[in-house]
Amino acid sequence: MTSDVRHIVIAVDGPAAAGKGTLSRRLAEHYGLNHLDTGLTYRATVKTLIDRGLPLDDETVAAETARTLDLSNLDRSVLSAHEIGEAASRVAVMPQVRKALVQAQREFAKTPAGAVLDGRDIGTVVCPDAFIKFYVTASPEVRAKRRFDEITGNGGSADLPTILADIEKRDARDTERADSPLRPASDAHLLDTTEMGIETAFETALRLVDAALEH
Repeated sequence: MTSDVRHIVIAVDGPAAAGKGTLSRRLAEHYGLNHLDTGLTYRATVKTLIDRGLPLDDETVAAETARTLDLSNLDRSVLSAHEIGEAASRVAVMPQVRKALVQAQREFAKTPAGAVLDGRDIGTVVCPDAFIKFYVTASPEVRAKRRFDEITGNGGSADLPTILADIEKRDARDTERADSPLRPASDAHLLDTTEMGIETAFETALRLVDAALEH
């Protein structure tokens, strides 16, 4: 059975630099589904606030900005800047902003063929009834090294201990927040990529999705 005969939503959660984004894009391409990196929606909210000269600590303003986002026009290359990510992680704890973006993300998931959404609360909050869920993780040290290699590979400069500290700080903020904390859904398939390459993770995920589609 193929994905074009039923509407399916694939939820992929996990901490930063675990590989969930790469896996999600590969799954979306393979099954012909739309893909949304929900982390970019928070980054886009912050980028819009900055561009308009608006405060980053006003929840009402941030939520109104979030409600006007065009999710079909998120530029990963622009939104991946480190400073935007840091600011986004602070805005992401605002309940009104989360409510606005979760609603937008749910609407995205309703696209006719289906969708792959990746983030930190897809399987638990955004799409708790998703067709299949994955939780992609890896040790903080491995994730920091991946981020370091990505930055230096693109010609940038980075400090590995600083990146590791940032990842551990973000993990703590994501897992300890009161609203929609980062955690695996009870019915999610765990993919630990600490010693697993993306190709192996992708093939494992394909087998699980295909098996679910056969039922």
